[in-house]
Amino acid sequence: MKYGNRIAQLRDEKRLTQEELAQKIGINRAALSHYENNRREPDYETLQRISNFFHVTTDYLMGGSQDSAISDPEVLQFVNSLELSDQALLDKFSLTIDGRKLTQDEAKRFIAFIRADRSMN
Repeated sequence: MKYGNRIAQLRDEKRLTQEELAQKIGINRAALSHYENNRREPDYETLQRISNFFHVTTDYLMGGSQDSAISDPEVLQFVNSLELSDQALLDKFSLTIDGRKLTQDEAKRFIAFIRADRSMN
């Protein structure tokens, strides 16, 4: 499921109009419509506001997880702001891609790749 479909589904579950949701998260209705129709992708700040409003992870919104059930706002904030370069975090949690756990070396290369990609943009 694409991010737009998830946003629209969550909005419908709360019985909100696009105008009401847009106002609650601080964007205009046209932008929300573009997101819901997968014509534009929300920036990170907007994605976090949407996820915080619905008490779901940003990963869930972007289609990376089928599980949206994080109801504690403090846990949600923690999950959405994990710093992957923290060695203690890499030691404690396992990261997976396509259902396979990343090795420590793969996780470090992944982080290095993202940093390099960001520095080029």
